[in-house]
Amino acid sequence: MAKALEGIKVIDCSRVLAGPFCTMILGDLGADIIKIEAPGGSDDTRAWGPPFAGGESAYYFSANRNKRALTLNLKTEEGRGILKTLVRDADVLVHNFKPGTMEKWDLHFDRLKTMNQRLIYCGISGFGKTGPYSSMPGYDFVIQAMSGFMSITGPVDGAPHKVGVAITDVLTGLYAALAIQAALIERDRSGTGQEIDLALYDCAVSALVNVASNYLVSKNPPRRLGNRHPNIVPYQTYKARDGEMAIAVGNDRQFRQLCHIIGAPYLADDPRFETNPKRLEHIDELESAINEALRAKSVNDWTALFMQAGIPAGPIQTVDQVFSDPQVKAREMVTELTHPTAGPLSLVASPIKFSKTPVVYERHPPLAGEHTEEILKEYGFTSKQIADWQNSGII
Repeated sequence: MAKALEGIKVIDCSRVLAGPFCTMILGDLGADIIKIEAPGGSDDTRAWGPPFAGGESAYYFSANRNKRALTLNLKTEEGRGILKTLVRDADVLVHNFKPGTMEKWDLHFDRLKTMNQRLIYCGISGFGKTGPYSSMPGYDFVIQAMSGFMSITGPVDGAPHKVGVAITDVLTGLYAALAIQAALIERDRSGTGQEIDLALYDCAVSALVNVASNYLVSKNPPRRLGNRHPNIVPYQTYKARDGEMAIAVGNDRQFRQLCHIIGAPYLADDPRFETNPKRLEHIDELESAINEALRAKSVNDWTALFMQAGIPAGPIQTVDQVFSDPQVKAREMVTELTHPTAGPLSLVASPIKFSKTPVVYERHPPLAGEHTEEILKEYGFTSKQIADWQNSGII
């Protein structure tokens, strides 16, 4: 079966989430991903649990399928020499060492491009290669705090909250996969690769989107709004008879439909609510009126009525409910692989749906160094060399 990135070889020297998430996306699209760790395994997420299965963490499983694994001690001259051999015919190298580390090891872009002028070199770090914070380590939680994400997330009168997943890592991984593919397309025109410098902080600031734009235009710092939207009303959670639900009304026409469905058509004719700017001005009164009307039915009843009318609305589901949802099942958002120590393994599938080159799930998240011998032999190294390197801790 054809694969979108078939024939692209990626050397993955990253660990934790942003880099591995990026390379998993590329692997799902058909690239050959060689995951490099120190002997014994150095991806911290292998130990980030529970839960564990077969000695590996669920966290590690989430970002490492469709890869082959090679262990290599990059702190040794011999290990760096082996990596340079791999780089000679690679298309992409991804790493997330702190700025300066690859320079110290003579594995920086300017050095490696002399060996392979077509190499795409993607470095991911907390704050990038330049600026006063460039030498600082950057984990998602700290980036969420510094980027403004936490200042706009949480209850109006409560403490700042982080997003429930490592969202800046995920966003940076997506940006990295996008940038790499753009660089591959540009290489087809120019014949040469380039360096990509990606920072979690930059990606988080970029993801502030309309909130950032609101500030840049008005110069008014945004505040926490709970589940309310800064620009649109009604666009938040509301209380039905048996629980809360999300309703997202995007225009005046939808608002009129909503009012009719909930049995309160008079709200649409009320001068306080007839336009979105006025609804935003009188949000407290409108919220109270909608909550009062929604008491008449259950979340599921209202969801069915709103969906039928084309009004965006839905229940607030728990994660177990998500994976029982018929839509999630219909879209095949869970895939199954067999892992050598964990056995049958369920993983979140790729959301990418191609008509011609579908995503293929061929490889389980690998054990540390699982394919070391296989990969090194592909590059012409002998069994004796491999055994000697294993005995000396180089691989």
